[in-house]
Order: sequence, then C-alpha cells, then structure tokens
Amino acid sequence: MFLNEEQWIKELREKRIAYGISQGRLAVASGITREYLNKIESGKMKPSKELLETLHKELARFNPEAPLTMLFDYVKIRFPTLDIQHIIKDILKLNINYMLHEDYGHYSYTEHYSLGDIFIYTSADEEKGVLLELKGRGCRQFESYLLAQQRSWYDFLMDALVDGGVMKRIDLAINDHTGILDIPELVEKCRKREYIGKSRSYKFYQSGELIKHREDDREYMGRTLYLGSLKSDVYFCIYEKDYEQYVKLGTPLEEADIINRFEIRLRNERAYYAVRDLLTYYDAEQTAFSIINQYVRFVDEEPDKRKNDWKLYSGSVVKTKI
Repeated sequence: MFLNEEQWIKELREKRIAYGISQGRLAVASGITREYLNKIESGKMKPSKELLETLHKELARFNPEAPLTMLFDYVKIRFPTLDIQHIIKDILKLNINYMLHEDYGHYSYTEHYSLGDIFIYTSADEEKGVLLELKGRGCRQFESYLLAQQRSWYDFLMDALVDGGVMKRIDLAINDHTGILDIPELVEKCRKREYIGKSRSYKFYQSGELIKHREDDREYMGRTLYLGSLKSDVYFCIYEKDYEQYVKLGTPLEEADIINRFEIRLRNERAYYAVRDLLTYYDAEQTAFSIINQYVRFVDEEPDKRKNDWKLYSGSVVKTKI
C-alpha cells in the first residue's frame, strides 16, 4: 500500500469518527460491507483507488458542517399483488408480526399494516394491489431499518422495481443549513417574470395559508414558494424549515439546524424516471440537481436581449452543488 493511500485511509477513519458516523453507515452508503470497511481501516485489506474515492465522496455527504444536505422525503409505491406478507418480508424485509394491523385504510384501501410511520395498505381489489407510503418521518424510520439490513435506498428501490413496483410518488428534499436560499428574493424574481422554468407558474403563501388541502403541515411551513403547477407530475416547494421547527417544537429560529428546504416532488412517470436515474448513477445529488436544472431557471433581466438570452441569476439554487 502506498504512503498516500495509507494517509487517505487514516484521514478517512479520523473524519468518520469526527463526524460521528459508524462503519456500518458509511459501508452501506458506499456499497460494501461493514466487515470490509473495518479491514480497510485496519490495514488488512487494500482498497482500489476507485473505492477509496467512493468512500471519501460518501463520507463528505455526512459532514455536519455541509451547507446543503439531501434526503428522501416521501416514497409511495404500488405493487401489483395482494400478497402483502411478501412485500413486507421480501421487499421491506420487516417482520409483519411486529406491525399494527387495522381494518381501515386510505386511498380507498380497506386495511393497512403500520410500524411507526411506515404504512402498507391493501384490499381485496387486485387492481389496487399493495400500496407502500412513507412520508417524512416514515422515510427517516425506514432508513434506520435499511441501515440495520445493510441496505441502501438504491438497494430497496431496485428490489421494488424488480418486483414490479409502480412508482407513484418520490420526493427529494434539499436541506439548506446556512440560508443559501433566499425565498423572498426568489419570490421577487417570480413577480418580475425572471423565472423562466419549463412551467412558469408559481404560487407564494405566507405561513401556509390557502394550502390547507395540499399539505399535512400547512400551519407550520412559514413562507412557501411553489414552482410549477401543483397538479402536474413534477413541481417544487421551497419553504422556511426553521419556522416550521419553531412552531412545532419551539426551537428558536437562531438554533435551527435547517433554515430552508427545497423539495422536488415527482409523481407517476416522472417519479419512475427519477428512480431509473438514481439506479443508473447511484448519485442522489446528481439526480436532484439534474431535475432542478431541467425545470427551474431564474435569470437577471437584460432589457436589450430576449428573455431566453438573459444570464442565469447568480443566486439561483441551480448554481449550487451539494
């Protein structure tokens, strides 16, 4: 092993410990086993250059001082089967005996199983099949189970697709920890017609008012900007996460870990293509920003030029990378 490789591995271990990340968590994110990572860190196994780069890249995403982080925030998948035990055991890899069963459901399903905020709906209608729904907290809880299973979101989504799963909705959320996103400024750009995305429609709400039928946490969301039609299969929601935490938990605004949140909301075919992209590149950040770059464009007005030739707005989120 070359000296620079030894130094890389030493720095990797030191950063991992400093970030408070377990070997298991980093291993899952990097697509290897915890045992293999342990052998690398202890010098018993020589990793390839590509694997070392992957380990450092994945570890960087756990940096607690990173200005932006990304996560899955909503997952809804329909499976064309009535065998709910198969979905729970073989796809979710959970124990149905530890789940709560109720003889009612939502979305016209007649019953459901739940484990915390993880919900699986079923009925006797073969056309409806089995529906998995993970909202924000459900996604965080399921991530813990995935970690214990030594699986990643990519592994789970691949299993779901192989089993015939139909992607109904996928939300990718970008958390802004330092105030990079200036919501009032973006709203002003919209009002000045300097937002020229694929869908140029937008809506802005103060403190979640007027969106009661759209959001579960409407009263908590603070200033909220929607880009694109809420009825379309792809739109974006930008809102003040620190205000939400203040109202919900009483967390002072200056102590909030997340200041703003930028959510990419995808349904049906758009959700499927996003998952296909995720499973092609295994890079959630690349997928998220490619979608943003495709649909969202803010510009600075240049009176002597056509609007499509105006320069990109320098403060736009599309110019930022995780």
